[in-house]
Amino acid sequence: MIRKVDLAGATWTKSALSSGTTNCLEVAFVDGVVALRDSKDVGDPEAQVLILSEADYRAFTGGIRNGQQDLLLP
Repeated sequence: MIRKVDLAGATWTKSALSSGTTNCLEVAFVDGVVALRDSKDVGDPEAQVLILSEADYRAFTGGIRNGQQDLLLP
């Protein structure tokens, strides 16, 4: 179980490939975990944030880098 994480001081970033749009996934590395949010939710205190362990995030992004084709649920 991932503990509650204080995101008040999080530094959020998104891919340089996003071209500055607001339709992107943003990531923040905080206290040994990885937080993900939709860039459309910036400034919304009620926005949903997904918290992953660093190991899970590495497994996910590693799959993408390695061309894994079945990342989406059927």
